Amino acid sequence: MKIAVLHERMEGERRVAATPDSVKKLAALGAQVSVEAGAGLGSAIADRDYEAAGATIAADAKTALLGAQIVLCVRPPAANVLAAISPNALLIGMLEPYANRDLLAVYNQHHISAFALELLPRISRAQAMDVLSSQSNLAGYRAVIDAVAAFGKAIPMMMTAAGTVAPAKILVLGAGVAGLQAIATAKRLGAVVSAFDVRPVAKEQVESLGAKFIEVPAQGGETAGGYAQEMSEDYKQKQKLLIAETIKKQDIVISTALIPGKPAPTLITPEMVETMKAGSVIVDLAAASGGNCPLTESDKVVVKHGVTLIGYSNMPSRVAVDASGLYARNVYNFLSTLLIGKDGLAVKWDDELVAGTLLAKDGTTVHKGFV
Repeated sequence: MKIAVLHERMEGERRVAATPDSVKKLAALGAQVSVEAGAGLGSAIADRDYEAAGATIAADAKTALLGAQIVLCVRPPAANVLAAISPNALLIGMLEPYANRDLLAVYNQHHISAFALELLPRISRAQAMDVLSSQSNLAGYRAVIDAVAAFGKAIPMMMTAAGTVAPAKILVLGAGVAGLQAIATAKRLGAVVSAFDVRPVAKEQVESLGAKFIEVPAQGGETAGGYAQEMSEDYKQKQKLLIAETIKKQDIVISTALIPGKPAPTLITPEMVETMKAGSVIVDLAAASGGNCPLTESDKVVVKHGVTLIGYSNMPSRVAVDASGLYARNVYNFLSTLLIGKDGLAVKWDDELVAGTLLAKDGTTVHKGFV
């Protein structure tokens, strides 16, 4: 069994789908791993490190893909790379199907079995494979670090002979994995932290981290899968008023609100930005999905009304070494549990985790969300 690891070609993508550690584990399962040259450089992994772990270095993608039964990636490969994948091979990665529906036809054209790992059902058995959680954790951490770097003041309270420096106030919008990590990081830095989420269940988690929970009383707020759901118009109006009143007192806002398969909800209006103090910072982690603030510009840092807006669309890639390490472990757990048996490739097609992530198979789109 041959597994190919691709060099990511999307601009700004520094992660890689396998590390020397995961290569060793895959080799122990009986796999031959072929890594495209330079695939790990963005994550500080040299080709020689892969070779020492037992992998073969391929000069280019076409060579790496030759005869591979499994292809590992982080982001969706380009159409010309997909064309070089062997028929009936398995492509595994964060394929972003909502934003790349056109690639479904390419998977089917080349009879690729495509697995989108971000569609894993949110059940306990999937935790070790949960790429969204591992990457969002780092995104929440990095968001605070970037915000602090752009903020022109100290974060913790400091008492000096020359006077006292007041602690910074940080508001986190959305208390999912990224938001909770942002709260924890901001607290460690000494900020006064508050957080908002549409899900009442998030209150206990937020308060357990030492932050104040700001809420609009509501029923529900989350889907059966644990994701935030779109709320009523009445709720949205109350939410808007609450955020508007809160945001004017903040120094830093970390915005993380996403709804799977839909544009990011607008939480921070231009009018709210105008009310913020000069020198304040907003980090919009929803930039890739349109942003939680209309003033956010994807992959840019801009200043509007005296407020710095940071809109990096791929925050995990800014912590590439750890992001790749966690992602590679997620991928290995998915492979070893569901796809590779003692006699080689043995896909458990009827497993709910396989069915939940499988987009296309045998030239046909099979995922119920995209048929």
